[in-house]
Amino acid sequence: MKDYQTLYQHGTLGMLVPGLFEGTLPVSDLLKHGNTGIGTATGLDGEMVVLDGVSYLVKSSGQIIHLAGDVKVPFATVHYHDPKLAGFTLENKTDAQVKETILQKYPYQNIFFAVNIKGTFAHVKTRAVQGQKKPYPTLVEVAEKQAVFAEADSQGTIVGYFAPKLFQGMAAAGFHLHYLNDDRTMGGHLLGFTIKKAEVSIQPFTNVNQHFPLENATFLHENLDLDSMSAQIHQAEE
Repeated sequence: MKDYQTLYQHGTLGMLVPGLFEGTLPVSDLLKHGNTGIGTATGLDGEMVVLDGVSYLVKSSGQIIHLAGDVKVPFATVHYHDPKLAGFTLENKTDAQVKETILQKYPYQNIFFAVNIKGTFAHVKTRAVQGQKKPYPTLVEVAEKQAVFAEADSQGTIVGYFAPKLFQGMAAAGFHLHYLNDDRTMGGHLLGFTIKKAEVSIQPFTNVNQHFPLENATFLHENLDLDSMSAQIHQAEE
């Protein structure tokens, strides 16, 4: 039976900050816990979007591929999308207006919830980072070399999450959204968008299942710098 109340996350966003990009969980295992979500692949090789149980990877070249089950991810978040969710329609709204509307409609600023926005967009701007090899650089260094994509009159789906400020480091506090168009030819980590007309649905979670890579010695021994982590996450996510 699918559990629509639980968010599953492997790894933490904070562990990516110093460059812990090694994949530690196969995609096949990740998809046992959800059919919708976001993440990245080993080596930070692009932006992952999971829709309808299929894991796509938007690479810095612009190529979009299906991730095989044996590919490992260092960080990913998934859930089972509830098909019974009742949403609301928005027209002619910027990304800032969309986020403001969501938080006005729902008192969810202190819980995790999923965001699904499907429809037509006047414009979408995304990014994808380039795959890295050991010794890995920091997350900020990788983000500075990101590839940026844009598409007008795009039809597709935005998927992602809102995380409370309390959990900065485990995730990125606030909204963390990825995009994939219906043609599967453009997508990535969202930098900006404007809705023409789209259906917005929100899925709150009562439970969070945080999964740690206990077999990864680098993760276990890394001394994370909490003082600078928040600022670096914010810089890398923008």
